[in-house]
Amino acid sequence: MTAMHPSPARIRTARLDLVPLRVEHADEMAVVLGDPALHTFIGGSPADADALRERYRRILAGPPEPGVSWCNWVIRLRDARPPRLAGTVQATITPGANGPLAEIAWVVGTPWQGRGYASEAARGLVAWLASQGARTVVAHVHPDHTASAAVAAAAGLAATDVVHEGETRWELALRG
Repeated sequence: MTAMHPSPARIRTARLDLVPLRVEHADEMAVVLGDPALHTFIGGSPADADALRERYRRILAGPPEPGVSWCNWVIRLRDARPPRLAGTVQATITPGANGPLAEIAWVVGTPWQGRGYASEAARGLVAWLASQGARTVVAHVHPDHTASAAVAAAAGLAATDVVHEGETRWELALRG
């Protein structure tokens, strides 16, 4: 089993910069993630800037489990003037029987949905994970969330028959 303990690095795609998460992103992200509709499939409700600052501090402190890495980015729209944040991507990397497994997730704010940003960010994230030695990439998508399923497919993942907590497991095996 190969160990993988990457630190998130800036990832550049055609239109986006995936920037490693910082506590200072909380104010802008509270606005980006402020639409209650974003919680339709994941539950909960929008967090205010103070709650996000606290959450980001916990995330940046790292996971309590040895061998696990949390990698989190904000999605910055490079062409916006001024450049602005539009969402997040994340990967939780754990040791796996066939090498490191990365479970990924993404959220794009409502005003920026439907423009391919989530798919572009997810593809960039998967490419970065492959370059870091991940062997399997997994996402869990609510079966009624067609937009998120399209993002998973665009990133190269395929739906499986596995359902975990009501969500379909999507998976991609990367070459070693």
